[in-house]
Amino acid sequence: MKGRVLIIAGSDSGGGAGIQADIKAISALDGYAMTAITALTAQDTRGVHGIHTVPVPFLVQQMELVLDDLGADAVKTGMLATAEVIHAVADTLAAKAPGVPLVADPVMVAKGGHRLLDADATDAVLSRLLPLAAILTPNVPEAEALTGIEIKDIDGMRRAGRDLLARGASAVLMKGGHMEGPVLTDLLLTPDGEYPFTGERLETRHTHGTGCTLASAIATGLAQGLDVVAAVARARRYVDIAIRTAPGYGHGHGPLNHTHTVGPFV
Repeated sequence: MKGRVLIIAGSDSGGGAGIQADIKAISALDGYAMTAITALTAQDTRGVHGIHTVPVPFLVQQMELVLDDLGADAVKTGMLATAEVIHAVADTLAAKAPGVPLVADPVMVAKGGHRLLDADATDAVLSRLLPLAAILTPNVPEAEALTGIEIKDIDGMRRAGRDLLARGASAVLMKGGHMEGPVLTDLLLTPDGEYPFTGERLETRHTHGTGCTLASAIATGLAQGLDVVAAVARARRYVDIAIRTAPGYGHGHGPLNHTHTVGPFV
């Protein structure tokens, strides 16, 4: 086991996304998962049916205890829900985990359509989370909401990604799953250049938790000493196999097969 990853995110009672997916992905890649839970959701493969938020002081207490005792080699954020939570998380990370790489997944809307980030929290993502992020992992709707840039093609992904870099992120992985066509392209942008990753689009409804899983797999790679390009490449391979071998559970967007693993290097 190598690489301590602190996950700051919401729980998914269906087990396919959120904290549950994060723990499974990190464990499958031989990392050590720790958690600070931001909210409990009543959720299945068909959608989010209820949310119970965790009091902010208790969230901070979870983070501080884990970081003071166990430490972290990487941090992954998922569902943060409100501006108050984002500010508290940013303040705690700045105080307790300076220099620890942060993978920020700007979770805004669940796959079933339920909004998971307050509309007024977008500014907090931009002002507080982006400057701390070693890598930001938005999908197309999230990137459009954060930048105001309409994304219809790879050039649109590039422009939005560069805008997010300019706003303070150290790297941005623009996820292309919402684009159309038989080939799926993710675009990694860094100050040193851009790195396209392409693959076959898989026609399946079993894609619940892909964003959470990808971000946690990237965080595990960073925690284990991979550079950002290698961490993204391995994480994408892990998610691809997890989708291809999904167990077929549920009546909606089914979960992935998190139990498989890939080697520490691509």
